[in-house]
Order: sequence, then C-alpha cells, then structure tokens
Amino acid sequence: MAAAARINLAEKLARFSEHWTPKLVDTIDDYDVKVVKLLGDFVWHNHAAEDELFLVLRGSLRMDFRDRQVTLKPGEMIIVPRGKEHKPYAEHECEILLLERRGVINTGDAPPSALTQTTVERI
Repeated sequence: MAAAARINLAEKLARFSEHWTPKLVDTIDDYDVKVVKLLGDFVWHNHAAEDELFLVLRGSLRMDFRDRQVTLKPGEMIIVPRGKEHKPYAEHECEILLLERRGVINTGDAPPSALTQTTVERI
C-alpha cells in the first residue's frame, strides 16, 4: 500500500478549464473522488444503482429535481439518491468535488451525447 499523500484540490482544478468533464483525483475503496467545473445546464438523468455526492468548492450549484430545486454554496453538499432524476445547473462557473462509485457514467441513463464521459482522465 502506498503512503498517504496530500492532495491539493485547487491545484488539481487549475490543471484544466473545460466544463462537464470530471477528472479523477483518487479512489477510496470502490469510489472515485473527482473534481469538475460546471457552467450552464447539464442533462436530465439518473443513476439506477448508484448514489452521488456533490460538494461545492467554489461558486454556486443548483440541483434541479422534477419537484424542486436545491441551491448549494461553497462548503455545502447534496447526496442524490440512486434512481432520483436530476439535472445540475450552474449560472456561473462552479467547481465541485464528486464522490461516485467507480465506473459511473456522468450522464447516467440519458442518451449518449457530447457531455457523456465514458472514461475519466486522472489528474
């Protein structure tokens, strides 16, 4: 087992500029720790077998559900339960940390599109 290493999320986020392209920071057991920059609207989708954790690091994230909206500020997080249809939205650029089970496709059950990431780059 490798020794524990300090991870600076701001440094990781500074290494890319594209939106809606999660980057793998590390793994913990069967979960991926990812960072991503968001801007604008994503797609409606759900993950039938996986929960997702979204933690806002910078900016503001609005998580849309069919029956409500939840707005998150830095330091706030939301866990989207498996099977719950949702759509992230950021009016201005937002940086978040994601915790997802390894292998989760970012667009879930939505038809593949330009936003779909089937592989995640490790940074």
